[in-house]
Amino acid sequence: MSTSLLPPLNALRAFEATARLGGVGRAAQALHVTHGAVSRQLKLLEDHLGVALFQRSGRGLRLTEAGQHLQAACSDAFAGIENCVRELRRPTPSPALVLGCSGSVLARWMIPRLPALQAALPGVSLQWSALDGAFTEAQAALDAVLLLAEGPWPRGWQVRELAAERVGVVVAPSHPAGQRLRHAAPSALLQEPLLHTRSRPQAWPGWAQAHGLDAAQLQLGTGFEHLYYLLEAAVAGLGPAIAPEPLVAEDLAAGRLIAPWGFSATGGYWVLAWPDGPVDPRVEALAEWAMAQL
Repeated sequence: MSTSLLPPLNALRAFEATARLGGVGRAAQALHVTHGAVSRQLKLLEDHLGVALFQRSGRGLRLTEAGQHLQAACSDAFAGIENCVRELRRPTPSPALVLGCSGSVLARWMIPRLPALQAALPGVSLQWSALDGAFTEAQAALDAVLLLAEGPWPRGWQVRELAAERVGVVVAPSHPAGQRLRHAAPSALLQEPLLHTRSRPQAWPGWAQAHGLDAAQLQLGTGFEHLYYLLEAAVAGLGPAIAPEPLVAEDLAAGRLIAPWGFSATGGYWVLAWPDGPVDPRVEALAEWAMAQL
């Protein structure tokens, strides 16, 4: 495409700013040049086109008919260029969306739902990383993290609250405690050795307090490094455990576990979080999907 008819770009920029702002002085200030520089560019543009673009009106300038026509064209052209530059500066999504969550959430909640997630986000390649359940510098290197956490949220993160966290006591019906606790008051749990995990040391004390029990009277039995192992032990009939509702929903539905007193809110949330900065639209889609699932 030939550009021989196009005026110099600097002259067009000077004209567009003068027409939009209503004066040479304002245009010079906006373009960070001198008043004389803008005036010279306007003269150059009028000479190039062979028409007058402005008429003096008192101390100001008024666009001629030709100037009005050129202003409309320049406004559209510069707006189009700005939009194109904005798109070009937008970070290009990585080939794979790299996500993190705790190993327990990954194994018991996310992996069974991966076919549904892939159907909801067709064409999106996912890579999962098992991490601990806290905001860390290592997680800041990922595209997003799915966490069970409580506010206030740390600086440097954008946090989308997906659902309130609800936990409850679960036990296998095959375990003797399953039958004893099915219709008992929560205080009956004080007589039972409790499965617990080092990854959530406040889970049992918090549940006891919420149900009016003295946490000091709880009897902790076998402990596990991670929540995933704790829940597997509960399903195997080794004793009562405490668990987030979504992680045991399928076990409850299948009758592998029972929840004698249901589930109650902890004050925490399931959240999807990502480091401050432009958000990948795939992350926004993931947040909507996870919220619906929870």
